[in-house]
Order: sequence, then structure tokens, then C-alpha cells
Amino acid sequence: MNAQGRLDALEELPLRSGEDVVRLRKAVRDRAVALGFSLVDQTKIVTAASELGRNTIQHGGGGRAEVAFVSDPRRKGIRLEFIDEGPGIADIAQALVDGFSTGGGLGLGLSGAKRLSSEFQIESAPGKGTRVAIVRWKPS
Repeated sequence: MNAQGRLDALEELPLRSGEDVVRLRKAVRDRAVALGFSLVDQTKIVTAASELGRNTIQHGGGGRAEVAFVSDPRRKGIRLEFIDEGPGIADIAQALVDGFSTGGGLGLGLSGAKRLSSEFQIESAPGKGTRVAIVRWKPS
């Protein structure tokens, strides 16, 4: 987080299998409930987590997710970071286009997660792995 924001209660979860994605979904939902997110906002952050968790496994060969509460002087939210050491993404702009897929899917994972998040960051390069961070802020 930056100097204005605060990161609390970091939880690291491995991402190696579909069962790990189920555990991730539960951890994210539990945090969203604890913050008082509406059912719609719970669903948005859990769906984004699920998509990015599956991408970490399928395209990155596995990795980990970091889940944390975040806050700044005006709001509270949930921050998720997905880290893998896989092959990386050669063209991030293309990977964010709806319908683009290298894995035979619908091509909505990254772009969908971006739409479901308040903030979205991605860092990747061929041979360097991928790091995706999202934040969902609780509406005031």
C-alpha cells in the first residue's frame, strides 16, 4: 500500500489446485462479510478472486494469493494479490481484451476481474511470471 493506505491481517494461500480456489473463495467471502459488503459486492470480489485464482493455476502453473483488509482515511476494502512464476504475459493489453484466450476459455478472466474491481494492477513479462493486484472498496 502507499503512504496513505494501510494493509492489515495479510493471509497467504497457495494456489495449486481447484480445491485451493475453493479455499480462496471462502477466505475472500469471509472478509467481505466481516467488512459488511453487500451480497452484490461480496459476489463481485469472490468472482474476481475465483477468476484470478484459476488463471494463476492454469496459466502460471500455480502460485499464491495474498488476501488482506485495506483502509485509508475515507474507506475500507479488500486487497487481493495473485503471484506466479509462470511464463508471463507477452502482451498485457491484448490479454485484457474480452475474448482473448490462450487457454481455450472465453477470454473473460482478466478483463472480467478488472471490471469487478475498484482498482486493478498487473505486472508481467515473458519468463518473469505474473503479479495481479486488485482492490474492492466498500461503498460508503
